[in-house]
Amino acid sequence: MRKFWRDFWRDRRGNYALMTVLAMVPLMGGVAMAVDFSGMISEKQKVVNALDAANFATARRLVEGATDDQLRAYALDFFKANLNDVDPANTTLDVTLPSSTAGGGIVKLCASLVYKPYFLPAASMLIGKTSGDIDYSVCSQVRLKNTLEVAMVLDNSGSMSNNGTGSGQKRIDLLKQAAKQLVDTLASQAAMIKQIDKPVQFSLVPFAASVNVGASNDNASWIDAYGLSPIHNENFDWSTLNAADKYAQKIGGIWYKKGTGWAEQEGQMLTRFSLYRDMKVVTSHERIVGSKRVVCDKYRANHTCSDSHDEYDYTDTYGPFASWQGCVEVRPYPYNVNDAPASGGPNNTGTGVGDPATMFVPMFAPDEPGNHWYITQDPDEAAPKTYGAVNSWWNDDPSSTTGKTRQSNMAKYFQPRPINAPVLSKGAGPNYSCTTTPITPLTDVTNADGLAKIKAAIDLMAPNGNTNVPEGMAWGWRTVSSTEPFTEGRPETERGNDKVVIVLTDGENTYSTVSSDPAGNKSTYAGYGYTGVGYNGTAVTRLFGGTSSAIGQLNYSSSNYTAALNEQMATLCNNAKAANIMVMTVALDMSTTDAGDKSAMDALKTCSSDSRFRKDPTDPSKPAKLFWNATGATLSDNFKEIANELSNLRVVS
Repeated sequence: MRKFWRDFWRDRRGNYALMTVLAMVPLMGGVAMAVDFSGMISEKQKVVNALDAANFATARRLVEGATDDQLRAYALDFFKANLNDVDPANTTLDVTLPSSTAGGGIVKLCASLVYKPYFLPAASMLIGKTSGDIDYSVCSQVRLKNTLEVAMVLDNSGSMSNNGTGSGQKRIDLLKQAAKQLVDTLASQAAMIKQIDKPVQFSLVPFAASVNVGASNDNASWIDAYGLSPIHNENFDWSTLNAADKYAQKIGGIWYKKGTGWAEQEGQMLTRFSLYRDMKVVTSHERIVGSKRVVCDKYRANHTCSDSHDEYDYTDTYGPFASWQGCVEVRPYPYNVNDAPASGGPNNTGTGVGDPATMFVPMFAPDEPGNHWYITQDPDEAAPKTYGAVNSWWNDDPSSTTGKTRQSNMAKYFQPRPINAPVLSKGAGPNYSCTTTPITPLTDVTNADGLAKIKAAIDLMAPNGNTNVPEGMAWGWRTVSSTEPFTEGRPETERGNDKVVIVLTDGENTYSTVSSDPAGNKSTYAGYGYTGVGYNGTAVTRLFGGTSSAIGQLNYSSSNYTAALNEQMATLCNNAKAANIMVMTVALDMSTTDAGDKSAMDALKTCSSDSRFRKDPTDPSKPAKLFWNATGATLSDNFKEIANELSNLRVVS
């Protein structure tokens, strides 16, 4: 090797040594530049990574309530700890926190780095400098997810009175505790949020066989007060009001009272609401003093009275029988599975604007065939026929001869209910299947009044009735919506806001069949009305609207009802998630070995959204589903996990 270099330097042919030296100058300069360029890029990327990590961590500490000084110190420590082999002495960090009075809810961190090249001036030439160090800066912004709207859609069906597995408490009581714990957790965090109005709001939707929207909404623009919806008169035959001086007439799609027999009520509308107002009950039956008269029952041959009885005149006092308690029927497909705002009031009739089917119809369970009662009944008269219907609560019109005509005859409602009529059992009457407390609209839980309101509503929940998960979920979606019927939700286009629906149920969807069915109803009355009554002139009930061929359109079995409700639920879930609603589902005390429970659990899991933060423990390549398989013993911990998921939503976007 030594000989090679000696010969190389002595060789004058072609002046190779000189040419080589000259060639090595740019070659070595290029190497130097490449080394420093690579080093500078590497350090810059490490600073960017450390900056982003510090920003996200600082945002979380801000939500937890740290002071401004604590946040700045925390950001600097976190930034330095994540610089890896970059010398912290060569960096500076500037922290801009959200103002308490102005700003857009942004945490901004800016870092400066002084890079010391290995080769000068070669590296400096990269940026046009002839000497010295290289400095640059980079910034990172995190917009705080300060607003959260959560609808708690909670099962209030009768089975919630059972004890929770692994617990000595009723499921409904365990649910109340867990729900209030969730609200408290998010409320305490929200109280620390700066500069944002109503950072966390909760609504409550108790559901069973139907949903109660609140009786105070009887005059709301989205309630069908005119009887225009195609389902409003589904179980009523107003044409049976056909006396010469007291009849019903349909004008412009609305039924009206016509004839002098109505007196001052002539011209008023005939609707479900008018029925609630018109039904009267005899509250007192008082004998008029001095009205006694003797009536002869049997005469002797000489025309003298042998047997007689006394008769009197009475004054009756009437009072209202019932009022609407706030439950509404399910809208016909597709409006039962979407958030379409209600339209189609009387001003829109016939104009092509709006659809009356979008309106919400108050529930009114018809009086089903049964006995009729009298103030005084002749003992020689044959006993009235007993039909044995589930919900017989009014005096049937004796002129009606069949179970179906007895049910649909409207004249009976305008005859006062006798004072001696049997006392109604719990849950009977026109509000049959309306068993839940009203919806509580979105409420700001960062103030004491709002927090107390939502927790008081949770405490009022009571188990009773069947399970209609899709209708509960539909109303949960409507409470976080920005459009009617509930408008407390922020605009769907607003950035930094999450709309969440949490659905909890302890069983599969149910709709009850009946053993005695004199009117051909095929089911008890609930949110979908009667399954034996066709919708809009067809034989197909609303429950089957929009379902697949797997659902027997004339199959009136409870299992087919459940299958139809499951399909409605699947469609609703897909629509809600497509509208950027985050869906969380909880199955409470369901068994994987029970076919019905297993099917319900699978449906709930499919319905749920994907987590933005957690991975599926069985397949880390996929996000975890926002579904919890809870028992009475684990429900509290499961709701803590839900709180943690919701807390994470509020720190970054």
